[in-house]
Amino acid sequence: MILTKTGVEKIRAELGNIPLFDSSLKTLKEEVDAEIALGIDTPIPKDYSGGYTHVRHKKNWIVLQKAGVLYQILDDEKYAKYVKDMLMQYEELYKTLPLHPKTKSYARGKLFWQCLNDANWLVYVSQAYDCIYDYLTKKERKKLEKNLFRPFADHISVESPQFYQRVHNHSTWGNAAVGMIGLVMDDQALIDRAMYGIKGVNLDKTAKDDDGGFLNKDGRAGFLANIEAPFSPDGYYNEGPYYQRYAMYPFLVFATALNNVRPETKIFEYKDGVLLKSINALLNLTDANGNFYPLNDGQKGMSLYNNALVTAVNISYHYGSQDKGLLSIAKEQGRVLLDDSGVAVAIDLRDGKEQPFDKKSINLSDGANGQQGGVGILRNDELELVFKYTSQGSSHGHYDKLSFSLYDELGEVLQDYGLARFVNIEQKGGGNYLKENKTWAKQTVAHNTLVQNETSHFLGKYEIGSQHHSELYFFDNQNDSLQIISAKEKNAYPGTEMHRTMALIKDADFEKPLVLDILKIISEKENQYDLPFYYFGQLITTNFEFTTPKTLKTLGEKNGYQHLWLEAEGKANEGNTQFSWLNNRRFYTITAATNPSDEIHLVRIGANDPEFNLRRDAGFMLRRKNAQNTTFVATMEAHGSYSPVSESAVNASSNIASLKVVLDAEDYTAITISGKSGGNRLFIIANTNASKEARHQLKINGKEYTWVGPYHYNQIK
Repeated sequence: MILTKTGVEKIRAELGNIPLFDSSLKTLKEEVDAEIALGIDTPIPKDYSGGYTHVRHKKNWIVLQKAGVLYQILDDEKYAKYVKDMLMQYEELYKTLPLHPKTKSYARGKLFWQCLNDANWLVYVSQAYDCIYDYLTKKERKKLEKNLFRPFADHISVESPQFYQRVHNHSTWGNAAVGMIGLVMDDQALIDRAMYGIKGVNLDKTAKDDDGGFLNKDGRAGFLANIEAPFSPDGYYNEGPYYQRYAMYPFLVFATALNNVRPETKIFEYKDGVLLKSINALLNLTDANGNFYPLNDGQKGMSLYNNALVTAVNISYHYGSQDKGLLSIAKEQGRVLLDDSGVAVAIDLRDGKEQPFDKKSINLSDGANGQQGGVGILRNDELELVFKYTSQGSSHGHYDKLSFSLYDELGEVLQDYGLARFVNIEQKGGGNYLKENKTWAKQTVAHNTLVQNETSHFLGKYEIGSQHHSELYFFDNQNDSLQIISAKEKNAYPGTEMHRTMALIKDADFEKPLVLDILKIISEKENQYDLPFYYFGQLITTNFEFTTPKTLKTLGEKNGYQHLWLEAEGKANEGNTQFSWLNNRRFYTITAATNPSDEIHLVRIGANDPEFNLRRDAGFMLRRKNAQNTTFVATMEAHGSYSPVSESAVNASSNIASLKVVLDAEDYTAITISGKSGGNRLFIIANTNASKEARHQLKINGKEYTWVGPYHYNQIK
């Protein structure tokens, strides 16, 4: 399926002459040889994620796949025998197993506490079986297929429709597992079940998965449905990059198997080649250090060095456009797959064909037709601004319309919290999602976006949020000095419209590109508006006075506010409020246009968290009470540095002298930014006409301004 006969011949002919492939093979051989020396262990299942039996069976599926590959490449019978012996041990075990004793999952497996991990096992083990298929006798194959593989495939599909029969990353693993073992066994019924789902299955409309997301009710399921619905035409996966990375392995290995065994499916051309296109999108959803942006449920630190991304890069290069930029990523990853795609990458790296993978500003649409919002990434001079205006993102979505996060080459500057989970750490909730994921991480106040009346977007309810998405107003990345994105959200709070515009402006008067943030709110009634900014590091200075309480109290009682300690509070200034901090030896400043009635809250995550499941991160929050139609305007700048060796601070103060809203009307909002080193800048956005061809004429403080397009920016006297 994955290793073809032609591919094996090519690999054997090139061995010893392809450095990255050779080193990858050496590492893998050492790993498998060590496991063979330890002996085979297939324990009775009893643990959640992180427990011994879970980890052992997970290790087994990995080693089985690798041992099968070694048998094909090295033609050493000891690897085939090892795979055979372990499979026979699993055959003896599996036919005796009831459902897993842990009952927390909505769909229990047999080897593992959830069907998802059973599907993981079968995706890998089907490859091992394929590699030693001709080594086994017909009688041995019949025994394995009758007592292990077919019952295994049936359990995760027809016996677990609530797991299998929907559109979700879980189901993708299930589809791939059933389809791949079907390809090895040449079982058309299993292949059809994988591609199109189970026929005639009706799910309980109230059924929910572990994360509270409703299951698929429209009857569409199977591998093709899981390609059609979650991926936008740009290749963005609606659950977010963390789960896209997780789902890419089954998507791509099953697609490769179909391409090799059933080429008539033309699977890599399906939906305009979106599977291969999605890899480029996924790579663009990483920061300067290769870490994925933690949009929706995403664990921080997951990066392009993950094995799934090695698979993605190799397969994309070999079966896709042979983009030479992918070779530079493969080189960074330091290893390749031991198959047809891996040898192709290794040969071209050896031959010096690599080019840099250039990540630029990009806008990725969301939704099957690309019409359900999206994610915009503005990049300039090692600064990266991530702007989220997506659909809900399935059950893994967070309630954070028009939120943003900011990065530089040192890491996070203004953060998205990510998920509340310690993946595969048994001591923390069995390695599963913690209750704080719902009470904090998914709530709107956990993100850098607007909160109205201390209530989350869509009331924090999936069934409401899944019906709506934000709308792109415009995106412009054509000017190297000014890149901009703007979007509107009309449904998060009924009767309130939010319109947020964020720009990355490169200006010689500023050390790094300047971020401009304009959040315009129009509402049918007066509300309280909170706008938090979550940062890392140490507060350095403010230009407002604040008081610190002797006894800590929470900022609120629900919707995430119960998890925020109020560490200090004060009143904003007339004109501008500034807040500066130091992190990673660099200074940062937020400057906000404020009035004296605005409140400032300095907060810290961690209240009502008796098991210390949450990080103790800090935030700076602007609060505006009794406001109906209003506009928040702020800038963010990175500047200077501090050396603990020389004990010197360089450019430690903001370079902004003033930030003013000089016009705020229904049709236009105008901002002036004045630098301490001189120079004034005027930014105008047309709030009701985003046409690139529209001509505008506007008088501000007695001066006429004319321009074409949705915004105007220039230096003014």
